[in-house]
Amino acid sequence: MAGKKANTTPEQVLLVEDDPGLRQLLQDELEDAGLGVLAVDSAEAALAELPTFKPDMVVSDLRLPGMDGLALLEQLQELPARPGFLMITGFGTVAQAVEALKKGADEFLTKPLDLEHFMLAVSRLLETRRLRGEVQRFRELIDQEHFHGMIGRDTAMQTMFQQITQLASANGPVLVIGESGTGKELVARAIHDESDRADGPFQAVNCAGVPAELLESEFFGHEAGAFTGAVKARKGLFSQATGGTLFLDELGEMPMALQAKLLRVLQDGVIRPIGSNKEHKVDVRIVAATNRDLEELIKSGDFREDLFYRLETFTLRIPPLRERGEDLELLAVRLLQRYAMQMGREITGYSQEAMDVLRGYEFPGNVRELQNAVERAVTFCQSDTIGPEHLPTRIRGQSRPPIPVQRGTDGIMDHLMEGPMLPTLDTLEKRYIHFVLEQVKGNKRRAAAVLDVSRRTLYRKLDEDAS
Repeated sequence: MAGKKANTTPEQVLLVEDDPGLRQLLQDELEDAGLGVLAVDSAEAALAELPTFKPDMVVSDLRLPGMDGLALLEQLQELPARPGFLMITGFGTVAQAVEALKKGADEFLTKPLDLEHFMLAVSRLLETRRLRGEVQRFRELIDQEHFHGMIGRDTAMQTMFQQITQLASANGPVLVIGESGTGKELVARAIHDESDRADGPFQAVNCAGVPAELLESEFFGHEAGAFTGAVKARKGLFSQATGGTLFLDELGEMPMALQAKLLRVLQDGVIRPIGSNKEHKVDVRIVAATNRDLEELIKSGDFREDLFYRLETFTLRIPPLRERGEDLELLAVRLLQRYAMQMGREITGYSQEAMDVLRGYEFPGNVRELQNAVERAVTFCQSDTIGPEHLPTRIRGQSRPPIPVQRGTDGIMDHLMEGPMLPTLDTLEKRYIHFVLEQVKGNKRRAAAVLDVSRRTLYRKLDEDAS
């Protein structure tokens, strides 16, 4: 073995050449270009270095003592992060070049080498590898933010994504709780797609969108002649969803009589179509969703307590948009990109004023309301930037501007400096946190934004203060 490991640089090259003179020449050229070089004289020596030396690129002669360059190339294909590979030889043929490229080589050069051409090839291959790395990192980031059509970087959403994966492996009913517009059907579909029922059907029904007198037929089906207008037999949603998942949206609107029949299906796994004397076995997983407080409905006599306890075994809460921190900006940007592409508009982003308006609005309609607002803004925007004037009047009118600092007798300094002695830094921080919370009427999301900390940090500091 000859040569030595150069000083660490952002990109490292493993040079495999048995000709000492050429090896030294190429090593000098590579090092002069600012690359780190480890030069060896055989494929065996190169493989021995791989446990500790992680090359971004390998430059290897084809003909080497012992293992040749093609065999080395095949060994490198097994690495988790495959380096770029430039093959050189003094006995090059078209057949050899084709074979090397088929086995994974990125470039094939013949001797005598043109050093300028050689360095251009090295530069091009390293740049290609850098771009591939960036694409891979971008895909990983997208994969982290995207989960079955849902976007979320905030801790609350990442936790929910993990819970969906865990719940999917079970087979019991799932109760999804979330405000209107949070994406309850997307969550139900994600549970289905993550489960071993993914190849089965997914059926969805909005319990508030079907007249009460038709819900039983919609659920369980009917026989021909079962009632006026029932000309022929029809399968209900439970039969259609057998082997898959049935999503019951707005469960709190389901009539009490039908709740009793749903409970029986959950307990026994059988249904009876209207007008039939026979029961049918069904294999359906129920995912139910509501934006209402079922426990309050139980107290008022509008929801069965036994059905609630049967459903709440697995409960999943979708956080509202106002609790998702930086996800608001992430969603706003993604939605802008989507609608701009759909409408063929060249809109690059939001003005600072427009983003401040979005951040200051509570979004009671959650992601659905944000979608509508962004679609409207893209429609009416005639420039390359969304401004506050393009947002709905409702959002502009209810968005809260940054909180001004009060000054004077009842101002911030009076709150922070109360008492005869100057406060410690720790006490000052605690007082300021509570002052900000008072100013935003206890809204922790807005308080965290004003303090420029994450909500997790804010909660930790409040817990420390309470202990």
